Parts: sequence; C-alpha cells; structure tokens
Amino acid sequence: MVLYRRLIKLAAMLLALTMVAAACGGDSDDGGGDAAGGSDTGSQDTITLGVQPWNGSAVNVAVAAQLLETELGYSVETVEIDENAAWAAINTGDMDAVLEVWPSGHADNVVDFIDNGNVDNAGDLGPVGKIGWFIPTYMVDQHPELATWEGFADPELAGLFATAETGDLGQFLGGDPSFVQYDEDIINNLELPLQVVYGGSEEAILAGLDSAYSREEPVLVYLWTPHSAFNSYDLTEVELPEYSDACYEGADSGGVDCAYPSDVLFKIVGQDLAANAPAADAFLRSMSYESADQIEMLASVEVDGLSVEDAAAAWIEAHPDTWQSWLP
Repeated sequence: MVLYRRLIKLAAMLLALTMVAAACGGDSDDGGGDAAGGSDTGSQDTITLGVQPWNGSAVNVAVAAQLLETELGYSVETVEIDENAAWAAINTGDMDAVLEVWPSGHADNVVDFIDNGNVDNAGDLGPVGKIGWFIPTYMVDQHPELATWEGFADPELAGLFATAETGDLGQFLGGDPSFVQYDEDIINNLELPLQVVYGGSEEAILAGLDSAYSREEPVLVYLWTPHSAFNSYDLTEVELPEYSDACYEGADSGGVDCAYPSDVLFKIVGQDLAANAPAADAFLRSMSYESADQIEMLASVEVDGLSVEDAAAAWIEAHPDTWQSWLP
C-alpha cells in the first residue's frame, strides 16, 4: 500500500511537470513563428521575389527561395517581371524583393522609390556586372580595326554584319527591349552604320551568337559579364569611348555616346519586410556571393542543361560555408 501511494504521488508530479512545460511552450507564441535557427519569422508567411528576364536573376532567386523555405520555414512565390516594373511592385507592397539591380539606368528609380518611396537598398549582391558590345575574336583576327568602335564607322566593315533585316547596315543584336540599354543612342551619336535588332531575350542573343559562331560568321551582340557565354566562346569586347559620369548625365535625352559603366549589383526590398518577416529581411540583406559563384550556376544552366532550380540546389549543397553565414 505504501508503494502504491508513492507511485501515485510520482505520477502526479510527472503530470504536473508536463503541464508546466506545455504551458511554457504555448506562452512563447506571440503571433509570429520561429525560424529553424531560432530567428523570428514574423507575421508574414510568404515571401514574394521578382525574377527578371535573365538567368543571373533566376539563379539568385532560386538560391534564396530554397534557403528561405528549407532553413527559415517561409513559403516563397516568384513573379516574372521586368527590371523597371519591379521597383513599383515593391513600392506598393505587391512584391517583397529583387535580388539583382544593375545601377546604370536606374538613377530615377533610386530617387523615386528609395529616396522618396517604400523601397530599401538591401546591400550589394557581390558580382560586378559590365554590359558591352562583343564580337567573336576571329573577327578581330581578320579585321583588327573592329576591336574599337572606330572600325565600325567604316561602312564596308560594318557591312560585314549586315542581314536581310538591316539591308546595307550592320546588325547589332540586342536582347529583351526591357533591358537597360543605350545602344541605339550610342550608334546614333557616334554616327555608326549599324541598326539594332532586338532578339527579344537572353536566349535569343545566345542563339544568334551560337549560330554565327558555329559557322565563323560575323556577329555583334549586346552581352554582359558575368556570363557563362565566355566559357563557351572566345569573344572580344569592342572598345567604345571611355565611360564618364558626364556622358550618362544625358541618358534621359538620348545623349549617351560612351561605354557602359561597371555595375556593382545590389538588392532591393520593401521597407515593411523587416517588420513583417524579420528573418527573411535579415537573410536577404546578408545574401552575397562572388561572380564565380553565379558563373558556376549559369554554366550549369546554359552549358550543362540543368534547370535553374537544380543548379541552385547543387550550388547550395557545394557551398554551405557561404550561405550559412547569411542565416539570421
């Protein structure tokens, strides 16, 4: 009987301790959740990221989305959007972040949406971008004058790049018309016998480049670094007049007549994200890697044929020391 009473007493004590532990666990719920690492996820469960129409943007978003979901417990939605419309979408709260802004061409957006709106500069992404004019190096070997814009001032040399669409003028192959680009202005202001033809996408630029390159034909394209194309093709950047701030002061009025600047790529987020999803906001602000990291993923997509999601997953698996430092 004494043993029975002791067992009953012990059971009661254990029950009481269990109830206290449960109560303590419940008291910690103040409307927000905890991330896998213990950080406050906030009241916002879903993060909306903008994917711009080039693969560098897509792989950035895929990396962020996978880590936000697996490491921090958020759901992620992605929206395909051009680089200018993204600013307004973040400003109105319809989207939370864009992870790759090329600063040249966005001075007005910085004033409108960062200085006077609801968008924050969330820090550098890491890669340094450079837009330029590129031709296969075999064209420079054949015609050394084409290494600079002055060679294209010669109608005979520019005519080597002519197509059925451009007639006697040389074709300059552009990408998506929504890209930041001043090539029509540069051509007009330097009085070059060239005509811009918009391929419509990054894929169209690469298809045109690949088609001409495989036959060792002339081709002049809009392209940028970092890009996996430089792993596949031997290309030479055409030297344009040197970039200057004064040159780009006339950008809004068609006055650009010089090279594109080097762009330190950065991220933008909505100002409300820090309050609504603090762990996600801290993560996106910390996200940063090298040009080599992005090129590694781009090569997986554009050369090896992986999906953007699989390329991002492979990078995440191979580089835990990099992305773990982004976690709050």
